[in-house]
Amino acid sequence: MTIFVTKLDYGVQNMDLMDLFRDFGDVDSAFVVYDRALGRSKGFGFVEMPNDEEAKNAIDKLNGSMFAGKEIIVKEAEPRK
Repeated sequence: MTIFVTKLDYGVQNMDLMDLFRDFGDVDSAFVVYDRALGRSKGFGFVEMPNDEEAKNAIDKLNGSMFAGKEIIVKEAEPRK
């Protein structure tokens, strides 16, 4: 399952995001989206977890939680249209 994470602190990096979700199960990938022109985080990212049950548990526990000093929003990613 792909998970969308937003309202991230601009200092959060890929490994920080991966470490946060590893507490809930296996993580295939985690990446923060960067603005190429500015070279800084856009404040959101994606996490891929192979086990849907673990992913749903992570969403339930992490949505609205504090991470790196900010309250984050965590939900299942929607397919691109």
